Amino acid sequence: MNLMERVSEEQAEAERRKRQRMRSIAIAIALGVLVVLFYAATIVHLGGNALNRPF
Repeated sequence: MNLMERVSEEQAEAERRKRQRMRSIAIAIALGVLVVLFYAATIVHLGGNALNRPF
């Protein structure tokens, strides 16, 4: 394996890691949005007084 092939493989690996990181970030953002959406839907479903419960 010569130097040019090794550099090309390292660049391909770096590009693969970058795509994988971006995909992971996108999945994390989507999951966060779903959590917020479900939380908001639960609050709306329970009504405004759900947070004003006596202890």
